[in-house]
Formats: sequence, C-alpha cells, structure tokens
Amino acid sequence: MERIHRHILCIDLKSFFASVECVDRGLNAFTTPLVVANTDQGNGAITLAVSPYLKAQGIGGRTRLYQIPKNIPYKKVPPRMKRYIEMSKKVVAIYLSFVSQEDLHIYSIDECFLDVTGYLSYYKKSDYDLAEEILKTVEEKTGLTATCGIGPNMLLAKLSMDIEAKKYKNGIAKWTYEDVSSKLWPITPLSQVWGIGKRMEQRLNNLGIQSIGDLAHYDKNKLKAKFGVLGEELWMHANGIDNSIIADFRHQPKEKSFSHSQVLMRDYYNEEVFLVIEEMAGTLTRRLRSDVQECQVIGFGITYSKVTGGGFYHSLKMDQPTDDTGKIYAVCLSIFDKFYEENMPIRKVSISLGKLSKKSGRQLDLFSSLEIMEKQDKMMQTIDEIHEKFGKNSLLKTTSLLSNSTIRDRNQKIGGHHE
Repeated sequence: MERIHRHILCIDLKSFFASVECVDRGLNAFTTPLVVANTDQGNGAITLAVSPYLKAQGIGGRTRLYQIPKNIPYKKVPPRMKRYIEMSKKVVAIYLSFVSQEDLHIYSIDECFLDVTGYLSYYKKSDYDLAEEILKTVEEKTGLTATCGIGPNMLLAKLSMDIEAKKYKNGIAKWTYEDVSSKLWPITPLSQVWGIGKRMEQRLNNLGIQSIGDLAHYDKNKLKAKFGVLGEELWMHANGIDNSIIADFRHQPKEKSFSHSQVLMRDYYNEEVFLVIEEMAGTLTRRLRSDVQECQVIGFGITYSKVTGGGFYHSLKMDQPTDDTGKIYAVCLSIFDKFYEENMPIRKVSISLGKLSKKSGRQLDLFSSLEIMEKQDKMMQTIDEIHEKFGKNSLLKTTSLLSNSTIRDRNQKIGGHHE
C-alpha cells in the first residue's frame, strides 16, 4: 500500500493548564506541586491538570482530589479557560512565525500538527533541528515547555510524541516507517495507542489481539467485516500507515446536511451518554429516510461542562452512503472512544450527517446480504410510519424508560404526538 513521506511535527504543551498557572505565578512547574480543579466541588473534584512535578510523583491528570496521597502537599487553583485560550493563541502565533496557516492543524487547545516539509530547505535545517528551535522559541516567549514527535505522517508524529518524546531531556522523538516493527508493534495494552479506546481494546482482545503487532498481522478483511471502515483504519494505523494530510482538516464550504445538537440537563459521564447518542442517531436517520436520503460523512462532537470547558468535534467518511442507525451510531462511538477524556463531564452532544445523496438502491459488499438489507429497510419503514401516524413516543425501545434517556422529553418538546 502506498505511504506518504512528509516531515510532520506534533507538538504538545506539557501539562498545559497547570503550567500556565505556574508561569503566571512565577513558579517552576517542575518543582511546584500544583493542581487545577474546581474549588467548589471539595475533595471529590476531578483534577483538570497537575503540574509536571506531581506527574513525576505518579499523580495522573484526571484523578479526584481525594485520590492524591495525603503525604503529598499541593496548591489547588481553579481553572481559568479564558486565560488558557489566550496563551494557546500566543503559542499558535509562534508556530505561524515558522509555517503558514495552510501547514498548521490545531488539534486541541494544547496540541498542534505542523507540516514542515516545504520549509527545511528554506531554514537549512533538518526536521529535528527545526523542532528544537520551535520548542526553544515557545519556552523563551511564553515560559511553557513542550514535547514534539516527528514522523513521515500525522499518525507516526503523534505516536512518537505520545510514547517516546517524554523520555528525552529535550522532549523530542522521531519515528520513521522503519521503526514501526520495533517501536509500535510491541505496544500493549492497545489503548496506549492514539485512536484505540478501552471499549475497542476489549473488542480486539476478544479476537485474540493483545498487541499492536497482533493487530498489524490480523486479516484486514476480517477486521473490515467486523468493524466496517474503522476496521481497515485500525489495521492501517497498526502498520504505521496514515495518508491524511493537514489540508484534509481545513474547513470546506458547507453543503446540505442534517444535524442535531442536544444540551443535557445535567452532567453525563463516560458510557452513561451512549443511550443519548443512540437516540439522537435514530432521530437523524428517520429524517434521512423521510427525505429519501443517505449520508456518507458522519460528524460527532462532545462539549464538556462550563466548569471544565473544552470538548471535541470530528468527522469520518464512510465507504458507502448509509441511512442505517446502527452504522451511524457505531461511527459516533468510535469517535467518542478516540477523543473523549475519561471522567470529563458532558453537557452537549452534537451529530451531523453530511455528503447527502438520494437513496436510489443498494450497492452490496462482500459482507452484505440483499435479503437481510431489504428486511431491515422494511422494518425501519414500518417504524417510521407508526411514528408518523401515532407520534414519536408511540413506539420506543425499552431503554427509553431508563433515567439517562432523553428521547421522551425531547419528542414532546418537538411535537412528538400528532393530533
């Protein structure tokens, strides 16, 4: 399979929130025990960030305050999202002094990708030397330290940063395709690798896949049969292949799409939100079928509580258009697994269905049965007709009676019953 050969930097600001608080107080983040947490929530508050000093003591970034050993004293400060955004913009401005906007992808408030392929001859530096200069400039101008991964594609740059860069004094690691077998394949558990969450790890473990090497050598067609387009992506990533480029992440002009966002009445955590996601996917697919449309691009996003701020939104293109609730729900969960930060409070869920096309027939793949697909279509059509005639609350799954379901209230608010 063809592989791209670029010079990609993935730069992450170390313990960003906590480091900003230390810089603003004139403190050394590597010698100061500082925790960023909501001071109104008492000892049960989740730490949004801890200083590098506390990380070195084994304190994780998403633990509750009461879990910090009592023999470790620390300073607790409340989060200041406005200040963190301000500092993030300052760092991005530094990156843009080295590369153009077209070669920068802002992945999160503290992490960016830079494609420096076209700049090495201009600066007369290797990608490694240029990374050193950028990190040094960030520290001199902001007081913040960073780690950097370098790779021939975005995936290997990210993995070298996540897995190896922290081991070196200058915080820089470089992986090539030749390093995949020696550095990527031995990794276990699977969830140590970007893009594999705990739920996906368990499903892969059930197939006998324990290491990334196991995944790389597993039958790609079997993975695709079980997980769809995500199975093929897992196999490619296990082999160090990622042909996406920064240009893929630039905003394109909006085309017609169906979208749905829901602000939750309380904080939801982890798997508790899955039912809400499934119900929202069902609502959107009913709209698709009503309009005789299918979608090929699925976007999914989570917004965290105002107390913590932040969130994510990402999209995935399917091999074939679909109006199947189960497939769309599965894609949403895969994006959730990949980007959700454990134990973060969820207050808003967003789903969008794009690249719409008129449903004109079925294209079979190796793993589809026309008879089964026609039965599924007929069943969904019958359910849609019942909802149209008797109201959206006339036929619900038993899970809709659970406390974390929102569909009954939502249906009533949007006219769930037809007189």
